[in-house]
Amino acid sequence: MAEKNGNQSVPEQLFHTTLTVVNYHDETYGFTQDVYVLGTHTSLPAAKAFALTALESLGYTQDDFETYTARKDTPGEEWPHGENVVAYAKTPRGQDFLVGIDSKPNTQALRARPDDTVELPEGHAHLHYVLHNKTDYDQAKGGEYQTTDIRGCYAHRSNAVKAAKSALRKDRAEYAQYDERGDTESESEWPFGEDVVARAVAQTGENLTVAVRSVPGAYKKHRKSQEGC
Repeated sequence: MAEKNGNQSVPEQLFHTTLTVVNYHDETYGFTQDVYVLGTHTSLPAAKAFALTALESLGYTQDDFETYTARKDTPGEEWPHGENVVAYAKTPRGQDFLVGIDSKPNTQALRARPDDTVELPEGHAHLHYVLHNKTDYDQAKGGEYQTTDIRGCYAHRSNAVKAAKSALRKDRAEYAQYDERGDTESESEWPFGEDVVARAVAQTGENLTVAVRSVPGAYKKHRKSQEGC
């Protein structure tokens, strides 16, 4: 249920359209995956409508893929890609693209526009998302060993970075290893990825990273290139 704030409502939930990119390798565990956010809406119908065209917004057509399927065209019991996934595609390069919807509480009390997009504070063009990734290599042979959770979205990047660092920092004494961006002498010495702000290794061997990403960053990284998929 949404609360009224002036002439606009403040929804309790936000619906994030996600792009999961699975890359297959000749490594011990076979694949890695990364999650990006392509858009945020304040209603589920609006998020579903956007999700079904999200790959088109990245410049792709269905003909660009070796395989393309949408959940709306597939009987529910035959859909193998997960309850929250609305579209699946395989690129000629062997990547899997999974477009899904992830609903999260609207902790920042962001307001809804009439078109069910998010109203941002003046001077801000997009949201910044905090993504928490866990990789459990002990579970790799049992199936899904990488999970990513959206921990929040913020209009101010500085607030997102602060939240991302605090996600792991509070338990840093319990980790076998803990690294935080800014601890190295230069940015070039940070080996964990340009979006990652903190990384930890649990005593049990789990690898944890927290990244701050944006929609423009996702589009820049995964928009169809002139050379194709």
